[in-house]
Amino acid sequence: MIEQDKYARDRTSQQRQRVRLAPEFIVAIRRATARHFGPDARVRLFGSRIDPSRRGGDIDLYIEPTEDLDDLLGRTLRMNAELQMELGEQRIDILTRRRDRPSRPIDDEALRTGVLL
Repeated sequence: MIEQDKYARDRTSQQRQRVRLAPEFIVAIRRATARHFGPDARVRLFGSRIDPSRRGGDIDLYIEPTEDLDDLLGRTLRMNAELQMELGEQRIDILTRRRDRPSRPIDDEALRTGVLL
């Protein structure tokens, strides 16, 4: 089990190195996710920024809160505003999904292709 966890961490680290996002952006996104959605929330980058052959594109984030939170929309909007202030004006799309709601096709895509930050 420990060896499998180590493999998963190594693979995630390698994937993270291939994304088209500056390291300071990754740190800011992880910090904002923890602040707005809790320290155990997971954030994935998906979309064009995970494809090294493409240029530009918005920052598509998929947040997986680990608990049911009130005001999910408000938290999302505040996180987006915080990132805009910290990273400069960027096109940032933040998707979240309540665990008590059915999965949408975009949820499945983000989980399948997204890179855990």
